Amino acid sequence: MITARSAAMAFNRYLDRSFDAKNPRTAIREIPKGIISANSALMFTIISCVLFLVSCFFINKLCFYLAPVALFVILFYSYTKRFTPLCHLVLGLGLSLAPIGAYLAVTGVFALLPVLFSLAVIFWVSGFDIIYALQDVDFDKSQNLYSMPAWLGKSKALHVSEFLHVLSAICVIYAGIYGQFGWWYWVGIAVFAGMLIYQHSIVKANDLSKVNIAFMTANGIASVVFAVFVITDLLIR
Repeated sequence: MITARSAAMAFNRYLDRSFDAKNPRTAIREIPKGIISANSALMFTIISCVLFLVSCFFINKLCFYLAPVALFVILFYSYTKRFTPLCHLVLGLGLSLAPIGAYLAVTGVFALLPVLFSLAVIFWVSGFDIIYALQDVDFDKSQNLYSMPAWLGKSKALHVSEFLHVLSAICVIYAGIYGQFGWWYWVGIAVFAGMLIYQHSIVKANDLSKVNIAFMTANGIASVVFAVFVITDLLIR
């Protein structure tokens, strides 16, 4: 997880370095500021990818065989903003590999329950990434970059984000029913859903002052608290 995430983040910074330098919001990042060279970021990406493949080799054969697929998805995401407003869904797909990958690492087989959680992650991440992209609408348009807000406008993009988060909530609810979880799980869902509602209540098309609270704080609380309640539910069964 650490090496895959590091590779994805570093490659994104490497590939987008020219855009980051032009955008006032991202011009303070390490490559535009000259703190880290582009070649160093690329080398870090390569090393992280190699370490990821080696790690997967020592988990089990299935994880090792699927490791290149995972790397392709998380690295390919960095290109998508150049040609499709569905880039948010590709980011969601990249992060959604985590539940399935974790399950495969432990069991070595596929199952429906982790797929349900992966679907929840796709919709959840895609939804909050759209909120985050609201900050760069004008810049994206000026650079011919694609995003849901730049394509549909801020108001419609927020509606798409809301719809995706409803789908995410439906997935975790169905996962709870299918997995026959206990009441701790359902308390976790209540917190998760509450954080989704909260972030949409504080971000408006004409007021983006609380985007970072919605993107960072609300989703951070949602994920960590939900994880704690799910683990608790499993431990006390």
